[in-house]
Amino acid sequence: MSRLLAVYQREFEYFYNSIVAYVVIMIFLLLGGYFFYNLVAFFNMVSIQTMQNPVAAQRLSITEGVLQPLFGNLSVVMLLIIPLLTMRLLSEERKSGTAELLFTYPISDWDVILGKYLATLTVFATMLLLTVLFPALLRRYANPEWGPILSGYLGLLLLGSAFVAMGLFFSSLSENQIVAGILTFGCALLFLIIGWITPFVSANVALVVQQLSILEHFDNFSKGIIDSNDVIYYVNFSLFFLFLCSRVLESNRWRS
Repeated sequence: MSRLLAVYQREFEYFYNSIVAYVVIMIFLLLGGYFFYNLVAFFNMVSIQTMQNPVAAQRLSITEGVLQPLFGNLSVVMLLIIPLLTMRLLSEERKSGTAELLFTYPISDWDVILGKYLATLTVFATMLLLTVLFPALLRRYANPEWGPILSGYLGLLLLGSAFVAMGLFFSSLSENQIVAGILTFGCALLFLIIGWITPFVSANVALVVQQLSILEHFDNFSKGIIDSNDVIYYVNFSLFFLFLCSRVLESNRWRS
């Protein structure tokens, strides 16, 4: 455990001693704030238009009109942001030659993998924590439901953990950070849009595709539903890519 914590501390200090984490967090908050402002402005406009129709006004929900779309937009922003955090995790070590030095220490591959994974996940969790300002503002002027807010953030955290694990794996494959970032973005995008083909395939294939779709499992969280099937999907997704990363590191050990 002490070895894992040493890797975690080393990686965590790197993030916050460099400008990378601050730039990524700033971009994430700016994009999130932009979407939040537009969603609130649109909701206000719709509310004003429905004032003359009491029945339609009763159907308006700030949770469905603002928070659910906001969580969906943040999940797409994560698709662009997380590869920036993960692309250097192991690629930079390999390119600079410090990977060989790191693996000469009495630490296991899993100490390295989990240390870097948890450090990156901490940075991501910090980004999410700062966005709590958005529902807090809504709480001041409206009455959003806290259930969908909490489940939505849980879904974003699980989705982010899956993307981080994927990025760590692709970072272990190449010395080039740009290549690692592009591979992470491309693979994450594939899992986001894979559900689009369901209308054009057979029912059995559509069922498999829906189970693989990241967005399909995220929708329930944004609606305030925490399904164990969705939680297990994200946990298995993360463990799968962390396992692949361990196989790559083991292969590199044997080659060196």
